[in-house]
Amino acid sequence: MKKLNLNVKGMTCASCEVLLERGMKKVPGVHKVQVSRSKEKAYIRCDNDVNIEDLQAAVADKGYTLIPHDAIDTPIRPSFIVKNKKKYAEIGAVLLFIVGAYFILNQFDLLPKSLGITDNMSYGFVFVIGLVAATSTCLAVAGGLLLAVANKHNEANPHLTGRQKFQPHIWFNIGRIASYVLLGGLIGALGSVLSISPKVTGIITIIASVFMIIMGVQLLQIFPWMNKIQLKMPKFIAHKIYDASHQEQSKKAPGKLSSFLFGGSTFFLPCGFTQALQLYVLGTGDFVTGALVMLAFSLGTLPALAGIGAFTSFAKGKTQRHFTTFSAVLVIMLGIFALPNGMVLAGANVGDLGFSATSATNIEGIEIVDGFQIVKMKVESLDYYPNKFQILEGVPVRWEIDGRNAQGCAQVISVPSKGITEFLPQNDIKVIEFTPDKVGKIRFSCTMGMAGPGVFDVIPNTQGIKGAELQEVQKEQGCNPEFQQCNVQKVQMEISREKGFYPNDFEVQQGVPVELEIDAKLQLGGCMGTMVLPKYGVTHVIPKGKSTLKFTPTEKGIVDVTCSMGSKQAQFRVI
Repeated sequence: MKKLNLNVKGMTCASCEVLLERGMKKVPGVHKVQVSRSKEKAYIRCDNDVNIEDLQAAVADKGYTLIPHDAIDTPIRPSFIVKNKKKYAEIGAVLLFIVGAYFILNQFDLLPKSLGITDNMSYGFVFVIGLVAATSTCLAVAGGLLLAVANKHNEANPHLTGRQKFQPHIWFNIGRIASYVLLGGLIGALGSVLSISPKVTGIITIIASVFMIIMGVQLLQIFPWMNKIQLKMPKFIAHKIYDASHQEQSKKAPGKLSSFLFGGSTFFLPCGFTQALQLYVLGTGDFVTGALVMLAFSLGTLPALAGIGAFTSFAKGKTQRHFTTFSAVLVIMLGIFALPNGMVLAGANVGDLGFSATSATNIEGIEIVDGFQIVKMKVESLDYYPNKFQILEGVPVRWEIDGRNAQGCAQVISVPSKGITEFLPQNDIKVIEFTPDKVGKIRFSCTMGMAGPGVFDVIPNTQGIKGAELQEVQKEQGCNPEFQQCNVQKVQMEISREKGFYPNDFEVQQGVPVELEIDAKLQLGGCMGTMVLPKYGVTHVIPKGKSTLKFTPTEKGIVDVTCSMGSKQAQFRVI
């Protein structure tokens, strides 16, 4: 028995480790092989009569070269960064193009807005939602990950045909559709047992964002040392897959598998449309319905994702190189801009990092009128303008919010440290009053962490300014004197894995106060943890256990109860 320590040239990705190990293990007399892509080394334990020529012959057809450790000169350390002015000019041009295209589309209001998720939707309408989603938020999430995975695979296999390069895209979308059908059905059948907490969603977002940034930088090929960073599955799993599929000589299997798994993982990434539909199927209580809804949605996103795949796979020469640079820059930007939302959901103090998902970060001056600090803010889609304010400790704040252009979960604003959760009306200015009682940061966002985030920077009141007395607002509504009956109407709802929101249809009388007693058997995550009556501007955060939502129906008709993103939870029929 002897041990060989060999240098390996020609490895392009982590899959090469598996291919080399399997190839050399076929040589008679070889007992153990361990290959390291980061070190470019192969460690072999074999019989004395095994020579390097035999090992080289076993892997030569795959493009690898084995060199004895003693026969190689001291390697020259690669530079930290590639010095190529033409490359940086190309990256700069792509960056300007993407930023310019975004501002032009945004200026002419050509970027798609959110679609409401309503009760009793047809599968055809869900398919249309998928078509629209694939041009906006879902393209940012799923498309960015697809570009990163597929371009990295094509970079590692430069001699593949267009049809072969298109295969990762096919498997990515197959994995995406399969996971949406299976997991959508499970959510429909098991209710909210699979609901993901905001913190877990945030951690997933952070991991996906970092992965996209790393893959994008690797595609740009400007930091040679980053090629040693490999994101891969455990090698023993890859070996078992090879054994089971009898594809020892194929370099495509790892690409198929990783693309399939990454496609399946997009079910858990926080695309607003995906989350809204996941919440929609929670209350269906049916596996088939949940599976068919998510199938229709995933098929709707397919044309846009497949179009990206066709372009990247069959483009040639300079076009392919330019699009690879374009994809890399886009992937990096999507990863960077997804990080703050993930960190907010995970509980990180994003305000201290000096950046946020919105573009407005100017500190507003302090204006005091009648003992109140006046703060004015606009909500545009999911962004706050401005999103950072400086206020004085101990002086009440009158926060005037224009939410008429708010979209999705941004229609609800939440200040967790102050216990504030309020719905933003579509036809009026919302006024929120609170007193900053200590120096520090007061952060706010929507209840899902997708809008904003924003922050109040509370500074010491060194001048001793006295504010107005903030009166406790009584939200209790009494009986309407026009109606004879003035008893409170008490109705009950249970929220559980078995029943979902049950019952979800109530008949109440006009002008008589309603108290909805909610018994939540589990802690709800995402937008379903907030109950909203948009018609009356009522917002209620649902804790685990018992709580009460109160309002007085003033008009006859249907009063919808939704989550913070507009997904219907229940309804009141006012007679």
